[in-house]
Amino acid sequence: MQSSLKTCATTGAALLLLPLLAVAQDRSRDSEVIDTVTIIGKRTDVADVPGSAHVIDTEALAEFAQSDVLRVLRAVPGVYIQEEEGFGLRPNIGIRGSGLDRSARIALLEDGVLIAPAPYAASSAYYFPTQRRMSAVEVLKGPASVAVGPRTTGGAINMISTPIPDAMSATADLRLGDHSSMDAHVYVGDHGDRFSWLLETVQAKSDGFKTIQGPVGGDTGFDVEDYVAKFQLDSDPTSAVYQSLRVKLGYTDQFSNETYVGLSEADFSLAPYSRYAGSANDNFDSDHEQYQATYVIDTDKNWRGEITAYRNNFSRNWYKVQSVGDVNLNNVLVDPATYADEFAYLTGTTSTDDAIQIRANNRDYFSQGVQAKIEWDLGFGDTDISLNTGVRIHDDEEDRFQHQDGYRMEDGVLVLTTAAAGGSQTNRVSDAEVTAYFVDSEIRTGAWIFTPGIRFEDIDLTRNDYSTADPTRSLGPTRVRTGSVQVFIPGAGALYRLNNEWRLLAGVHKGFNPPGPGSSASEESSVNFEAGVRYHNDELRFESIYFRNDYDNLVGTVTDSTGGGGQIGDQFDGGEVLVSGLELSTAYRFGAGSFDIPVGLQYTWTNEAEFENAFDSGFEPWGDVEIGDALPYIPEHQLRANIGIENERFRVSLAASYVGKMRAVAGQGAFDPLETIQSHVVWDTIATWNISDSLSTYIKVDNLLDKTYVASRRPAGLRPGLPRTAYVGLTFRL
Repeated sequence: MQSSLKTCATTGAALLLLPLLAVAQDRSRDSEVIDTVTIIGKRTDVADVPGSAHVIDTEALAEFAQSDVLRVLRAVPGVYIQEEEGFGLRPNIGIRGSGLDRSARIALLEDGVLIAPAPYAASSAYYFPTQRRMSAVEVLKGPASVAVGPRTTGGAINMISTPIPDAMSATADLRLGDHSSMDAHVYVGDHGDRFSWLLETVQAKSDGFKTIQGPVGGDTGFDVEDYVAKFQLDSDPTSAVYQSLRVKLGYTDQFSNETYVGLSEADFSLAPYSRYAGSANDNFDSDHEQYQATYVIDTDKNWRGEITAYRNNFSRNWYKVQSVGDVNLNNVLVDPATYADEFAYLTGTTSTDDAIQIRANNRDYFSQGVQAKIEWDLGFGDTDISLNTGVRIHDDEEDRFQHQDGYRMEDGVLVLTTAAAGGSQTNRVSDAEVTAYFVDSEIRTGAWIFTPGIRFEDIDLTRNDYSTADPTRSLGPTRVRTGSVQVFIPGAGALYRLNNEWRLLAGVHKGFNPPGPGSSASEESSVNFEAGVRYHNDELRFESIYFRNDYDNLVGTVTDSTGGGGQIGDQFDGGEVLVSGLELSTAYRFGAGSFDIPVGLQYTWTNEAEFENAFDSGFEPWGDVEIGDALPYIPEHQLRANIGIENERFRVSLAASYVGKMRAVAGQGAFDPLETIQSHVVWDTIATWNISDSLSTYIKVDNLLDKTYVASRRPAGLRPGLPRTAYVGLTFRL
């Protein structure tokens, strides 16, 4: 491992420094320094991006002060979400039909660095950055995602963390709410001529909004502790060439009393916020470590270079019910009459020994590497060219060391009857070694902007299976499966400026998702196209984009969170699939005397999301597929509308989010009520009062009208969305 990192660092540094040395020369400099990495930049830059790109900036995030990233992303058309536990701790996010499960089919980044636990070997996002410490969120859906990689089918989401302030300052945002909720976000920092720093923490807890049946009971909430430190050392401001060393350290600990066990149809109608006694012991325990160092060199001539070394460690153990009486949980909850005994055990009736199996889904991950990029600004007559080249040398791993304990249900209380040995259920290691290169450019000539680019990914995958009777792994693997993928991912966008306000744009790029280690499935590939129109001035923004993702092969992955239906980690080729639709977004700010009235609307119409071939699948969300079957968890209509009124002293904002009816299992024709998520509207509101320049207070209510709705039917039974939850907050700025 150390040898691999050393090679990465040496190679990356050489690629970065050679061209820089060739063009370095004495020059003075006067430019703004920021410590965050952005893919797009500020919101005003989006108008000239030749593709679909959205920035939710600091001001927009502050409007509703959301701690749930899923509520934040409702404001981006073309993004689909699946709620799970109501707090957004482990989001399910998809873009343009990419698939939602654990956000595994899009590229997730924090400050420009891949942040999934093992982005290639096991991309399911059981870790997700804490939304409260983010200053902005960038979403890429078009050809611009080619430069990010590797998962270009849907696009990329870049979470931008709190930057080092430009002067000595501190902020504390404290809130209390329903369900014994407490949330504190505190940071302090300073920016000097040479040395700058930031210390930040988020402390959040809740008892949860569900009630566990039975005499033991217990809360269904969570505890999160998140810490970040940033340090920045800059060259002398009078030096000819600006240089900066930036270090970021992070640690997150999360414990949540969360389960995959939902409710039967009948029980959801009677008590939607209850949990069965069989899930009383279910909990998720994790910790995440983040290490990142970036060297930046910049001049006021025509080039800029950056190299980042990173390492992320993640450990988690989700201890949760796996089966009852050897019957799949979903089968029990979908048909409790057929599985009456198993359902009775789950709900508290005394059972036989080992009737309830609880699996310790114990896994360790790391993700490490070096990425470097160089940007050149070139000019040829009336044509300006910005050339961006980069390399990523990356290594990641998932280590599964799982066991499964047996329990007896005794009058509503779980009693341990068989304690299994570590690794006796799953004992395997999957890893990926990757070298990726990209070149993209922005060419401005007259009223045109072109952004051609290409990415090359060289991926080596290995899966080592060990005997479940060999917890020390001293006998070596019983089976080794290897695979490799080499792929070119091209893309290009074009934008034409009709005048200062109107733009026409279009783009095409290759969609790609790599297979998992040990998979027999082919790589996922598609041709993605978009075209649209954009209007932008100081008061009004409007955008309409048509998109079409034409899959040669869609791949499904069996996970517990999809309901299983095979060996966890198995992948299925779904063949040809077509997803197309229309994305609309607009925002306008009215002036009414001393008041401003901002309004906004974001709408997604997915007119087609269908399989174009028939096949039999053991993958539960697909089942046996016929030509024309619609993909699950993609509604035809999504809409978010917001309005506010504000002046210097106060602001009141109201937002409504509508999600149309969608299927929980692939199908066509009439909707089966037992396999349908019904449409629903959820209202959120917040009122903020600025007491002084340094002190403000707010009242925030999520799900204002207390709408009870089914958020999901997978992996096992019905689960509700967050009920009405009110908070009172106080924000202090120094």
